[in-house]
Amino acid sequence: MRRLLALESRGELTAGHRRMVADTLAVSERTVRRWLVAAREDGRLERAERCRFTVTPDVARKLAFHRGSVAALHRELVAEGAARGDAVPSLATLYRAVERDVSPGLRAGMRGGEAARRDHDVFLERPAGHRNDVWETDHVQVKVEVDIDGAPGRPWVTWFIDCATRVICGFAVTAQVPSRESVLVALRDAVSREGEHGPFGGLPGAVRVDRGRDFLSRTVGEALGAFAVPVVDLPGYSPHLKGTVEALNKAAKQMFFAQLPGYTAAPRLKGGRKPAAGQQLLPLEAFVELLGQWVVWWNTEHRPRSLAGRTPAAAWEEDLTPVEDAEPGALHMFTLEDDGRVRTLANKGVRWRNRHYVDAWMTGQAGRKVRLRYMPHHEHEIEVYDAATGRHLGSAYLSNRASPEQIREMKRARAREADRLKRLLQAAEKDRATRYAAATRGTPAEVLGTVTELQAEAYLRAVAAADLTEVALPGYLPLPAQLPASWTAPDTNKPAAPCPEDDDESTLTPR
Repeated sequence: MRRLLALESRGELTAGHRRMVADTLAVSERTVRRWLVAAREDGRLERAERCRFTVTPDVARKLAFHRGSVAALHRELVAEGAARGDAVPSLATLYRAVERDVSPGLRAGMRGGEAARRDHDVFLERPAGHRNDVWETDHVQVKVEVDIDGAPGRPWVTWFIDCATRVICGFAVTAQVPSRESVLVALRDAVSREGEHGPFGGLPGAVRVDRGRDFLSRTVGEALGAFAVPVVDLPGYSPHLKGTVEALNKAAKQMFFAQLPGYTAAPRLKGGRKPAAGQQLLPLEAFVELLGQWVVWWNTEHRPRSLAGRTPAAAWEEDLTPVEDAEPGALHMFTLEDDGRVRTLANKGVRWRNRHYVDAWMTGQAGRKVRLRYMPHHEHEIEVYDAATGRHLGSAYLSNRASPEQIREMKRARAREADRLKRLLQAAEKDRATRYAAATRGTPAEVLGTVTELQAEAYLRAVAAADLTEVALPGYLPLPAQLPASWTAPDTNKPAAPCPEDDDESTLTPR
């Protein structure tokens, strides 16, 4: 309309201009002329708003009070209008107003809360990055009941996934609510690439977590901090900020957990009965084995939509970013919780938490200063390190719970140490003893092993015949036959003063 008004003010507006605008907007030329009159006389350039009912903030608050029920809101408005004598919109009008003025996400949130509202949000997509650029980790309680020591229970899975290639680098399964222990076990499985842990893993650039106390514990922070891997603490209740691992949780539920016996989210029959009541549950060990097979399938055969038809393993191999591996000894050390104290090995082993821990390697080590590291909640075994060098000495077990094999190994270690000392002392005494030759006459005692006079003379003759220059002066260079003009021989008529270090009179000195 502004363009048509400008043409009209300059006297350039023609019927062709009006027909062109009418054809573009799919209206009649008469409608365009009517718009021009309204713009010229009333200054209105937009379509006139119809007078209709709108949802005000007060109405929206009442709608939230009724959990998003438009019918309940209409009944309240009718009651208020009858009390005041005001007109009330019809139910259909109220439905149209709510649908027009209240967003679908807000209406869903009034009925189902924040989780329902979030389903209507729009999220950004992070750049893909490269392999081991960022990992994400999470706990998930599987919706499958398994046999845990004869009782049904739902285990927990902790896993680490690479955001760029969608490779599951490591996981751990626990029968109880996960803690620092499960995080450290899964972290060690994810970082290590040796043996069955490979070929995926290495040190990531960062790890994203969502404010879990176990993920943010001092132990996990020290384990990652020792390798300079930062932990990105995301805001709580924000699963969209770690969408890669959340998508993995959802995929595992739909593609793996739903196929197992004991699936708790299966459809129910009449009366709430399970379709396969009384079925045999999987033992926990079998569940862990099947989960490991599914992880291998996910990495090597599954083709996520985000990888454009490639498997995670193929995406990992095509990425040429160097993979930085952790030193195996350091990985073992820093993925355990540090005791923080220096202790002394005693005759009863090492004391920790009012209990003694021993092992065969401690034989003969009493008095040594050590430090302890351990896996949380695994107090039956600890790892012992040298306090001065940090070198791993070995594992130690509860003294009062030693197995028969450990008891036999302790006895054998003590016996080996005693035999070693016996051999050393016997050899030393043999070297210390002086032996004399047997005699039949009253001659002085002759010590065995001494050198005779004839042997000494033969040795001296051999030494005199040998060229000793190479032995006495390894850096000695023989003089040339023709001496340089700058060198002169010493005066042989004048006696030279003896030199305590060198008495060779043929030595030449520079002029």
